[in-house]
Amino acid sequence: MDDDVTLMPVLHALLAMQRHSWEQGVASHALLDLGRDDLVVPMALDAVTRQTADGRLGELDDSGLVNCGALGEVVHRVASRTGSAECAAGFDRQVRWLVETCPRAADGTLFHLEGTHQVWVDSVYMLLPVLVLAGRPDEALRQLRGHADRLFDPSSGLYAHQYDEDSGTLLRAAHWGTGNGWVVAGLARAVHLLADPTHELRAVATAHARTVVDACLAHREPDGTFHDVLDDASTFTELNVAQMLAYALFTGVADGWLPPAPYAATARSLLATAVAHMTPEGFVEPVCGAPHFDRPGRSAEAQAFHLLALAASRRLAPPRDS
Repeated sequence: MDDDVTLMPVLHALLAMQRHSWEQGVASHALLDLGRDDLVVPMALDAVTRQTADGRLGELDDSGLVNCGALGEVVHRVASRTGSAECAAGFDRQVRWLVETCPRAADGTLFHLEGTHQVWVDSVYMLLPVLVLAGRPDEALRQLRGHADRLFDPSSGLYAHQYDEDSGTLLRAAHWGTGNGWVVAGLARAVHLLADPTHELRAVATAHARTVVDACLAHREPDGTFHDVLDDASTFTELNVAQMLAYALFTGVADGWLPPAPYAATARSLLATAVAHMTPEGFVEPVCGAPHFDRPGRSAEAQAFHLLALAASRRLAPPRDS
C-alpha cells in the first residue's frame, strides 16, 4: 500500500478542520511522528499563545481539565529542539497544572470536566504520555491505576466511559469504542516515550494494553468496522476504533511489547479498512463524529489517528509478500 496516496489528502482535510485542545493535541502527535517540523513549530507556539493563566495549553472555550495535556508533547519537543524559552515555560506551566493544581479525587485521580467530579476514559490518552515525557512515570502509573479502578471491567476486558466520584457509580457504563481506543493509544504512546524501560509502568501498561486490545478485536465486524459501543450491535458502526487500534498495534510491535504475529498483519488489515473508506476530500468516514460524538460522521481526531497509524506502520519492515 502506498501510504502517500492517502497521507496528503487526510492531512489537508485535518488542517482544514476546526480543532479543540485534544484534537489539536492528537493532530500535533501525528505531525511529530511524520516529521513535519514545518507545521509542528507554529502549532506549539500557538498552543502556548492560547495557554490559560492556570497552565492549560491551547484551550479555547472548553470546560476540559485534562484535554490540554495532549498538547504538552509538541510544546516540549519544540522547546528541546529550538531552545524556545516560551515553549519551555509553557510546558512547565502545563505540568504544574496536571501534577499540582488540577481538581482530583482523594487518591489523586484527575477529573475530566470543570465543575464536576467525573473521571472519563478519554483522560488516559491526555495524561499518561505527557506525564511520562515530563519525567513523572510514577504519576502516570497512578493515573492509569486510578482510571482503571473506576472504569475498567475485568469481565469484558473493556473500559466504561464515565464515572461519578460523588455517587461512586458509572455515569455511562457503555464500552464506548473510541474510549477504549483512547486507552490503548495512550498506553502505547506513553510506553514509547518512557525513558526508563525498567520502570514498573512499562510492564503494567503493556500487559494492560494487550488485554484491552484483544478485548476490542473480539468485537470487530466481518467488514472490518466496530460498533460505536463495542458490544452493542444496535449502535452504529464506525472506523476510528480500527485506526486507533492500528496505531497501538504498529507501535507495540515496533517497540517490542507485542509479537509480530498476529498483530502486525492485524494492524495492516485495520488500517486498510480505513483507507478503503476515505472520501475524495480526504475524510475518513464514517467515524464517531464531532462535535458531540453521538452519531456517525467525521472528526479531526479520526483524521489524526489515520496519520498516526500510517506513521507507526513505517516503523515496521514490509511484509515478506510485498
